[in-house]
Amino acid sequence: MANAYDLIVLGSGPGGYVAAIRASQLGLKTAIVERESLGGICLNWGCIPTKALLRSAEVFHNMKHAADYGLVAEKISADLDAIVKRSRGVAKQLNQGVTGLMKKNKIDVHMGDGKLTAKDKIVVTGESGKTELTAKNIIIATGARARDLPFAKADGKRIWTYRHAMTPTEMPTKLLVIGSGAIGIEFASFYNDIGVDVTVVEMLDRIVPVEDEEVSAFLEKSLKKQGMTIMTGAGVKTIDANAKGVKAEIEDSKGEKQSHDFSHVIVAVGIMPNIEEIGLEQLGVTPDERTHIKTDGHCRTNVDGIYAIGDCTAGPWLAHKASHEGVIAAETIAKSMGKDGHPHTMDINNIPGCTYCHPQIASVGLTEARAKEAGHDVKVGKFPFIGNGKAIALGETEGFIKTVFDAKTGELLGAHMIGAEVTELIQGYTIGKTLETTEAELMNTVFPHPTLSEMMHESVLDAYGRVLHM
Repeated sequence: MANAYDLIVLGSGPGGYVAAIRASQLGLKTAIVERESLGGICLNWGCIPTKALLRSAEVFHNMKHAADYGLVAEKISADLDAIVKRSRGVAKQLNQGVTGLMKKNKIDVHMGDGKLTAKDKIVVTGESGKTELTAKNIIIATGARARDLPFAKADGKRIWTYRHAMTPTEMPTKLLVIGSGAIGIEFASFYNDIGVDVTVVEMLDRIVPVEDEEVSAFLEKSLKKQGMTIMTGAGVKTIDANAKGVKAEIEDSKGEKQSHDFSHVIVAVGIMPNIEEIGLEQLGVTPDERTHIKTDGHCRTNVDGIYAIGDCTAGPWLAHKASHEGVIAAETIAKSMGKDGHPHTMDINNIPGCTYCHPQIASVGLTEARAKEAGHDVKVGKFPFIGNGKAIALGETEGFIKTVFDAKTGELLGAHMIGAEVTELIQGYTIGKTLETTEAELMNTVFPHPTLSEMMHESVLDAYGRVLHM
């Protein structure tokens, strides 16, 4: 039958389309169902286009500091429409790339809303009507959406989600960002860099609260130095939006409430999984306590033949975690069908996290506090950017690299970075953790000079009292 498959993937984000490609490579007849755009939120409205925006902001920042490099740049200004146009162009290019990958790997694409009517059946409602697809296995990869605040419903005019912030109809003058996770901080950094007056409100006692405490403190100090207003231990109580702007009542860390005026608000307080109205309840697929789909180490749900990956499952909610889960699910399915699959599980402690603010943040593994809470006797090393020759030559002396080791075994427990290009450096430590490296291998590795990566070496050396350049 034309519409009978070995695997149907519901959702084509970085988890879904990678799962489909790997399944096809393993010899499975595969289809993918997408209701909006191939590539999902990440490629079209998330990871990639936001990095295009942030790159424009970075270039603008460097142009404003041209004199620091012996250069002259006059009458510098930011064209928001042109910046957004470039970002959308990048997203379009990648969307077309995924379309090409589907064709190359002979994956059938069905555009429309998909709903499971049985554990082996999906009905797709598209422009041409309803199409029934059947499959021995189904992967749910429907992703997530921005969480709303009940008193601050996004309207796309004055109150924005990340999606509105990515394609603004006008330049904000005074911006309130509610939430200081990766999404909130990235947009705060982007708009601050292009000249907007930005205030960030975080209900917890520090910004980027999942990061190491020293990283959080360093970032807050840096952002304040850049002109940003940071309010931690604070909460937005009410939002009153009208055609002219937004009035927000904010309760500070001392419990005092004040009214503040803004032109726009970005709500960045987390995500909600897209699991409603796709038939999961009728099939008895079990959610976890946060309403995400519960899975085992091979991405299997409690219903035989149904798998789930990415942001509709438990965190961390990262595109690269979703992609790797896509491979795990495809390998597991292939193996169950007698194909040459190599199923494996994933250790979430070896998944790196990156935040592309200015300065950048990257980390993997346990923070110092979490390591101690877990009962480890730790050795901690740190090395500052100001001590690195390449960082000085680049004019990027802000930041540090921190490593956390188990004092008894030498196991690398975690690494935490803040500074220029640390999102590119973190993979070195991620590979080290995956290989269960100890301090000995890292100390005996030759790092090239002059590079920023030398700071990684020095941080390890510092943990054991052997630092060379500090």
